[in-house]
Amino acid sequence: MAEMNSQARQPGRDVPVWINGELHAPEHARVSVFDHGILVGDGVFETIKAVRGEAFALTRHLRRLAVSAAGLGLPEPDLDAIRQGTLDVLAAAPAWDLARVRITFTSGVGPLGSDRGPDGPTAIVAVAEQRPFPATGDVSVVPWPRNERGALTGLKTTSYGDNAKALDYAHQHGGAEAIFGNLAGNLCEGTGSNVFLVRSGRLITPPLSSGCLAGVTRALVLEWFGAEEEDVPLSEFTAADEAFLTSTTRDVQPIRAVDGKAFPAAPGPVTRKAIEVFAERGAADLDP
Repeated sequence: MAEMNSQARQPGRDVPVWINGELHAPEHARVSVFDHGILVGDGVFETIKAVRGEAFALTRHLRRLAVSAAGLGLPEPDLDAIRQGTLDVLAAAPAWDLARVRITFTSGVGPLGSDRGPDGPTAIVAVAEQRPFPATGDVSVVPWPRNERGALTGLKTTSYGDNAKALDYAHQHGGAEAIFGNLAGNLCEGTGSNVFLVRSGRLITPPLSSGCLAGVTRALVLEWFGAEEEDVPLSEFTAADEAFLTSTTRDVQPIRAVDGKAFPAAPGPVTRKAIEVFAERGAADLDP
């Protein structure tokens, strides 16, 4: 479970946090205990990779933030302000080799129930150093399916209780990431990642109709390297020749084993090439 150590470190004590247009020292960065992001998970978020102080794919992440907010029925976020807030926070932070920027956008202060309040949304930008993920990772399939027909399907919301429970399950079973099937019994996604697999030389990833998130890194792999979107029965996952995860802070990470069953190679030849192409294209364009 070495990957557990790859999580972001605590935000730096001297790195300010941006809240609704203002920078605050970390010890003074506060939101109300009545904010619905805390009370009922009524919010959306984005995680953005920063390389030596430069955000990667910021425009794509902001666009997805707006899509998630609209899907949840939140007010339209001020993307220009949030972009500037992101740049301001990164400018105040050390130029870490790798950092994790977290943008959170909630419905704001509300009552102690599910009804939303009238005061408007809360927008937050924070940053922390990020340790690189291990060269390969083990995963565990969890017994709880994603609901590909749910109200939050395809939205990156702060309602992450199922992911936290699934990831804890994976850690207890020797995995560093948890993998979900869906109600149809097909492969879906990880708690914070998309899944690709190789069968007979074909690179395949579940379609968005499977219930998986439209990952930014997933989209870039499809554009830069190419893959087929195809439903894969969850029972056939371990029969693949090779497989990998994609996410903002992983980029392309080979899967070594599923529930203790190792793939023939990690990375295999297709995965190795995908890693090379992503690294090359990503270095050439920080906002693709």
